[in-house]
Amino acid sequence: MNKIYLFTLLFGIVPIFELRGAIPFAFFNGIPLSLAIILGIGSNLLVYPICIFFLNHFNSFLCKHIKKYNSFYLKMKEKAIKRINKKILKFGYLGLMIFVGIPLPITGAWTATLGSWILNLDQKKSLLFISLGVLMSGAIIGTILFMGIGFNSVFIKQI
Repeated sequence: MNKIYLFTLLFGIVPIFELRGAIPFAFFNGIPLSLAIILGIGSNLLVYPICIFFLNHFNSFLCKHIKKYNSFYLKMKEKAIKRINKKILKFGYLGLMIFVGIPLPITGAWTATLGSWILNLDQKKSLLFISLGVLMSGAIIGTILFMGIGFNSVFIKQI
């Protein structure tokens, strides 16, 4: 597998980059925009199941075996619920979709997954709305790149 494709898939999963990094990285490294969008969205859709699996298994293990971790976790969960719960109650699952769908820093699938898990939201509904947000974000990023084709030559010297 070509390194560019592999890095694109990895960037789509990594919390710092997600779609905001994966799609432009692929596109500016010669992958056609349509394929870059598919790779970025496809890899970012894996975030929810991966994150939920580790949260459900790893966190429960730590809570059972490390008392200090359990008390720390409960305090942090309580604070997070107080901060996030009002927004989720106001906008519901649509809020998760919009949160993920607007491609800004700290508004991605990882953060939305963690928030939905902390609030004990329905996992199937959360998966659906976070996935819709990923599709929305991919469409926005793809559109920006499509509208700016050739603009990268101002910043990137082609060799």
